[in-house]
Amino acid sequence: MAEETQLGTYLAHFASYEREFKRWEGRVDKIMRRYRDEFRSGKAGYAESRFNVLWSNVQTLVPATFSRLPRPDVSRRFKDQDPVGRVAALILERCLEFEVQHYSDYRMSLKQAIQDRFLGGRGVCWVRYEPHFRAVEGESDDGSQVTEDTDEAEAEAAGLAGEADAPEEEIEYECAPVDYVHWKDFGHAVARTWEEVPIVWRKVFLTRQACIERFGKEDGENIPLDAKPQDWKTAASSTKGQDDGGDISSRALIYEVWDKSTGKASWVSKSLNKIIDSRDDPLKLDEFFPCPPPLYATITNDSLVPVPDFALYQDQANTLDILSDRIDSLVKALKVRGVYNAAIPELRRLFQETEGNDLIPVNNWAAFAEKQGLRGSIDVVDLMPIAGALEQSYKAMQQVKEQIYEITGISDIIRGQTQASETATAQQIKGQYATLRLKAYQEDVAQFATTLLRMKGEIMCRHFSPETIFKMSGAEQFVEEDRQYIEPAILMLTQDPLEEFRIEIAADSLVQIDEENEKQSRVEMLTALGGFINQAGQIGATVPAIVPLLMELMKFGITAFKAGKTIEGQFDQALDMLKQEQQQKAGQPPPPDPRVQLEQQRLEMDQQAAMNDAHIKQKQVDHDIELTRAKAEADVQTAREKSAAELQMAKEKQDHEQLMERSKFDLECSLKRAQHEADKEMKTESYQTDLSIKQNDARLREQEATKPGVETVQPAIDEAHEAIQALQQAIEGMNKMMRAKRKVLYHPNGDPMGIEYEGIGVRPIETQDGEIMGMGEL
Repeated sequence: MAEETQLGTYLAHFASYEREFKRWEGRVDKIMRRYRDEFRSGKAGYAESRFNVLWSNVQTLVPATFSRLPRPDVSRRFKDQDPVGRVAALILERCLEFEVQHYSDYRMSLKQAIQDRFLGGRGVCWVRYEPHFRAVEGESDDGSQVTEDTDEAEAEAAGLAGEADAPEEEIEYECAPVDYVHWKDFGHAVARTWEEVPIVWRKVFLTRQACIERFGKEDGENIPLDAKPQDWKTAASSTKGQDDGGDISSRALIYEVWDKSTGKASWVSKSLNKIIDSRDDPLKLDEFFPCPPPLYATITNDSLVPVPDFALYQDQANTLDILSDRIDSLVKALKVRGVYNAAIPELRRLFQETEGNDLIPVNNWAAFAEKQGLRGSIDVVDLMPIAGALEQSYKAMQQVKEQIYEITGISDIIRGQTQASETATAQQIKGQYATLRLKAYQEDVAQFATTLLRMKGEIMCRHFSPETIFKMSGAEQFVEEDRQYIEPAILMLTQDPLEEFRIEIAADSLVQIDEENEKQSRVEMLTALGGFINQAGQIGATVPAIVPLLMELMKFGITAFKAGKTIEGQFDQALDMLKQEQQQKAGQPPPPDPRVQLEQQRLEMDQQAAMNDAHIKQKQVDHDIELTRAKAEADVQTAREKSAAELQMAKEKQDHEQLMERSKFDLECSLKRAQHEADKEMKTESYQTDLSIKQNDARLREQEATKPGVETVQPAIDEAHEAIQALQQAIEGMNKMMRAKRKVLYHPNGDPMGIEYEGIGVRPIETQDGEIMGMGEL
């Protein structure tokens, strides 16, 4: 009776959900067909042109929120010195990382759920426990899962059923797969918020063989295979590995119901009108439900019926389709069309046969020319109105797209589009505006992925065997200091799962490669550690008693880095050794009060610092005095050298002036003497000339007296005239030289070289050992 009541409750919830979400499912069907570009209409032979902005937006947002596998981060809730808890957290983190990277179900299911969120507005995933057995004796089985939803209770039942034949089977390996649940296959009790939901379910499609293996031969053969092809084809993930090669319509529709109010999981067949199986909390999860809260789009606080993102901008998308179709029509109409004179059939060949610069002959050219040639024989449609309409359509299309971007928050900066005229500030504002919404999407996806990993971690801790946990974590490769804590750490995980630990996933790790961040974290850790060691070493050498405190501070800083988790054991071991040394020294006389010792050391350090300051100041004063004295000596020496140089220059100048005065006086004397000698010579030459003339005259008279005749007297007269002319020229030259301007020429060493007569030439001066001897020939 209780089972019938429970069945009626479940059926009522199924019907209520179908009524509440019927309209939403119809809307999502249309969105899916539009996304796949299946929703087209048009006249016969005419394909309607569309602009699939939905596909573009989804293809932008999905990789912007999830593009790589997440990296789980398991840490203790409290940072106390607990080596067992630290090793347990490291083991669980490695197990989760192995599950995520080794199996593809987590990545594929998460990606499909995210795509459903951006299309239909709701994405759902489902976790399971799946042990795989192998035969110990005889032939081994195929290693596939025992049932569609094998859990620990089923494994225990299988173990009890096989006790008689034990040990025929043993666990080969265990896993906690994540299933993607199609948006049509998931359901829950109608409520305002997720916290008020008491029941969730999903549709599972099983073949006849799978029904027999899961529910036994009696119930498995009686379950009707009533699933329709359109129902089954959307639930391939629920029947993964269960296809027996039959027709796709031969499937049984089973509702897997999880009721939080009763703490039971039941499997219901509506066609059979029966609860086929029921288990008490098979997975024993903290939140009971085997699925995290769905990844919703837009919901309100009074309904869990999501509003797809596309519904918020479907009017603009329809306008884009209309504009796209019109643009397509205008482009097709944008071609040369017109009429021509049928009497000239050659015009038809003008647009059909000519290529390049070909000419077409006309039979009656005169008649053709009289009709104004081509202008009078052909007329084409004006394309300017069509081109204008096309341009306006493109502008309208761009405006509609900008409206969609404003609604969705996908600015052109995310799509990699920009304009050269935009400033850097404008682009930055666009990026911040887009990131504001995108960050919210990323946080929702990160929370969804974190909840899935947390549920996988619970399943591992509650259902996996210690041997499986040991192998998956690679605990044998731990450092020597941590190996002693492996066994108690695994025991802690299996007894108190996730009560002492926190599993987190950073949103950035889902959308960007963080190898560089890991390297940067290690560099920062080493930099901080090096600086702390330098300072702590000096303090520890002065006060050894506070070395354990310094080690605790160092450990506190290093454990904040993800890279520091693996070396935390070495710090614990070092701290234990320091504590043991202190305990060994406990029997010795107690050391002085550290506070008094610190105060004394502080006073000594202050005194030493004061002495050092005084010593430095004295050295500075001595250095300044030495610099001043050296500067004064240098100034005196410079003044002395400058004075001596000036005296030497004055002496040399005076000697040079005296030498010049003496040379000038000697030159003037030489000139006067030369002039006197020249005058004397001129007078002598004049006297001799006169005497010679007189002698010649006397001789001529004698000759005339003794030998009269012109022939004997004429040569002597000519000779006398020539001598007189030469004498007159010499006298004129001497007078000219005496009247000319004179300038004394000096040798580079200061000695006079000669006298330059203006317009005549230079007359050298003969010297010997600095004495002027006379003047040479001009």
